[in-house]
This record gives sequence, C-alpha cells and structure tokens, in this order.
Amino acid sequence: MPPMHTPEDRAEVERRLVDLEMKLAFAEDLVDRLNDIVTRQQGQIDRLLNDVRQLRQVAAAGEPAAGFRSLRDELPPHY
Repeated sequence: MPPMHTPEDRAEVERRLVDLEMKLAFAEDLVDRLNDIVTRQQGQIDRLLNDVRQLRQVAAAGEPAAGFRSLRDELPPHY
C-alpha cells in the first residue's frame, strides 16, 4: 500500500520546489553576469597584449614611443 500524502506533505514539496526554482534562477543570472565579465575582461586582455606587442616592436626598432619624453628633457637649464 503506497504511503498517503497529506496536504502538509504536498505543501512542503511545493515549498521545496519553489525554493529550488528560485535558486536555479539566481544561479542562471549569476552565470550570465559572470560570462559578461569574463567576455569584457578577455577583450581588455586582448587590447593589452596588442599594446605590449606594439611596444616591443618599437623597443626592438630603437625608436622612441609616441609621446615618449626623455628625462634629459626635464633637466633644468643649468645642467
């Protein structure tokens, strides 16, 4: 004979199901936000790597980088 389920048992199961659905919704939202953050950070990393690559090329060529000023340019005139 199968066990009898009381209205209280059904209410408990319903409450637990609703709790699980809410947790799942929050978890999905968190995963979406984290994915957005990772995507944005990957774009930043790609840009930084490109900048470093360009700086290495400039340094290897021996040319000053755009906007680079020597510290000698900052010396007072009496030196």
